[in-house]
Amino acid sequence: MSPQEVKSVMSSGLLSFPVTDFDSQGNFNAKSYAERLEWLAPFGATALFAAGGTGEFFSLTAEEYPAIIQTAVNTCKGKVPIIAGAGGPTRFAIQCAQEAERAGAHGILLMPHYMTEASQEGLAAHVEAVCKSVKFGVIIYNRGVSRFTPETVAKLCERNPNLVGFKDGVGDIEAMSAMFLTMGDRLAYLGGLPTAEVYAAAYKALGTPVYSSAVFNFIPKTAIRFYEAVKNDDHATQHHLLKTFFMPYLEIRNRSAGYAVSIVKAGAKIVGHDAGPVRAPLADLKPGEVEELAALIKLVEQ
Repeated sequence: MSPQEVKSVMSSGLLSFPVTDFDSQGNFNAKSYAERLEWLAPFGATALFAAGGTGEFFSLTAEEYPAIIQTAVNTCKGKVPIIAGAGGPTRFAIQCAQEAERAGAHGILLMPHYMTEASQEGLAAHVEAVCKSVKFGVIIYNRGVSRFTPETVAKLCERNPNLVGFKDGVGDIEAMSAMFLTMGDRLAYLGGLPTAEVYAAAYKALGTPVYSSAVFNFIPKTAIRFYEAVKNDDHATQHHLLKTFFMPYLEIRNRSAGYAVSIVKAGAKIVGHDAGPVRAPLADLKPGEVEELAALIKLVEQ
């Protein structure tokens, strides 16, 4: 898949980030992960992101990363495109990107470099080094310490034809408007705030109709239903699902830092697709919170 084909895929439909399966000892469980992807693939996501943020990329080792991406590519071949997560220090991000390309992934989402702050010049050097290391499409993730100005992105796009997407996880409306108005159709734009459904209608109004759904991991039919409601300006369905599921869901998610991933794994277990525990420094939901989540799932899955 060429970078422009990746851009086209990213320009419509619902995206999702499958959780990464671990066994009781916290090791990658390839069999369970493949079964998860086989279950999710037919539900209609435009692309699946392997080893992304919800997939706990930040806790993966360099040794296990290739196996995760290869499992995803092999399982979903001919069914749904696989975009691999990559990030961290520049040399590690390059290593991940090249491993993903060798495995047959269709592109990468370049996630934040973590920890240290960086100037726009430094961020540009980081992104360009990754883009130059591979031939497939690259999507940058505007989040945390990796926040890009339109001027920086414009220069990067001039020098790197395979930079084809911009995912926003900051939620600054003014900045997102400036990015879209500056770059126009040069990039595909993705909404990437945690529980993106809450912001989906607002992002659509900004020219960003595509977003990634974490809840697709455990209520894929409802996730697609909500996406279709946003696509078709069906405000009644949006408001119903926001009131009955998403807002109470957020109340649980916001009780503890890191629950944005933990609550998704809990949901997967509730619906019969257990992905194992989260890895430290994340912590699993408490039993009472799992019961609350199960009740919410029952409401929308009836």
